[in-house]
Amino acid sequence: MTINILFAAKAERWDGYEKPLNDALRMALPGRDFTLATDLPPEEVDYIVYAPNSDLQDFTPYTRAKAVLNLWAGVEAITGNETLNIPLTRMVDFGLTHGMVEWVTGHVLRHHLGMDADILREDAKWEPRTPPLARERGVAVLGVGALGQAVAAALVGLGFDVTGWSRSEKQIEGVRCLHGDAGLTETLKRAEI
Repeated sequence: MTINILFAAKAERWDGYEKPLNDALRMALPGRDFTLATDLPPEEVDYIVYAPNSDLQDFTPYTRAKAVLNLWAGVEAITGNETLNIPLTRMVDFGLTHGMVEWVTGHVLRHHLGMDADILREDAKWEPRTPPLARERGVAVLGVGALGQAVAAALVGLGFDVTGWSRSEKQIEGVRCLHGDAGLTETLKRAEI
């Protein structure tokens, strides 16, 4: 029996995902027949690869679907959907985590060191300045799930004074963890970045 997989994301995402997803499915399902498409009859869909900004919001017609596979780690946009009555998975991947850590630490360092002043300088005049040490700079990480925890750990490793915020209570070594509405207010008060 053919496994039917609906790719439910904005149309412009298909070009970037079609080949890698088909390649991954061929490796994961050797010898199995599958169809990966952006338009399948709802009653014939077995799995849904889903992007939170997708037009698909009503899962009720997908009576045969066994699971929704979220394209990214963040699932906040879909978890409250009352029509979603099948298992939901989120992406956890070393490359995704490491890429997020690189992106965030790069931008934290950019702001911490005031690099834009040099990068955007139109004249050749050097203006020396001394930024504070990382331990003197408060950095907030809003959302300390899998990605946020990795980012917070990297920033702690660089010596920053890191406060992590989440909806529910967390404990992360070297990170001041706050939660809830009061915790968000306190986190933002401490944050320079």
